[in-house]
Amino acid sequence: MMTMAPALPTRHDEAWRYADMDAVTALWPVAPATALRVAAGESQFRTIITDEPTAVQDFSIVLEAQAALRIDLLNIGARYHRVALDVTLHEGASFDLNAVQIAGSNATVELITTVRHLEPAATSNQQVRSVLGGHATGNFLGRIEVARGAQKTDATQSVRAMLLDRTASTNAKPELEIFADDVKCAHGCAIGELDAQALFYLASRGLSPAAAKQLLLQAFVAGVFNSAEGEVALTEAALARLGDLL
Repeated sequence: MMTMAPALPTRHDEAWRYADMDAVTALWPVAPATALRVAAGESQFRTIITDEPTAVQDFSIVLEAQAALRIDLLNIGARYHRVALDVTLHEGASFDLNAVQIAGSNATVELITTVRHLEPAATSNQQVRSVLGGHATGNFLGRIEVARGAQKTDATQSVRAMLLDRTASTNAKPELEIFADDVKCAHGCAIGELDAQALFYLASRGLSPAAAKQLLLQAFVAGVFNSAEGEVALTEAALARLGDLL
């Protein structure tokens, strides 16, 4: 039996509302989601560096009871790169996502996450930092779902974006859907520009404008990849991409 390819999404689909649909159309149909299952009691670490010009990558992830997964993601696609993570957590599981998105020119980079807490005492933590210059767009849509009975859930999202030019843009939509009453869930989002006073201070100490900007941007993303399995490669690639924007 021939399997029908999934229908091309449109902007009416919530998860695709900010996507570069011309790029998506050129890539469609995309590869099926990569399945990842972490067995009960196991711990895994994954490093993802997305430097292809255009791509759509989907991941379907299941963490069994007491399993742990840390994903460190650097999204630096030159035109359009989308990463979607669909994560299911069972009792006592732990999920950590540390992500940096960097784009310039007319590129669009986006990260879509759905984290489902199905059973009690699971934890999830997501921190996302975006640096955008030129006419670039950075998107983050993050949904946390806490099922009935998933008591003692602890879930957080921290989303921050830095716009280097007034022509750059970002779209952020953190979302919580909670059906349990004994939980700790929080999300925060901040969007801004480089601090003019900090730039002036660094310039007064002899740094060039480009060097001052690079130092502040390094500070903005610093710490995201601390203790990552691929910390050196992630940091070097991030700094090189930041340099391209200045």
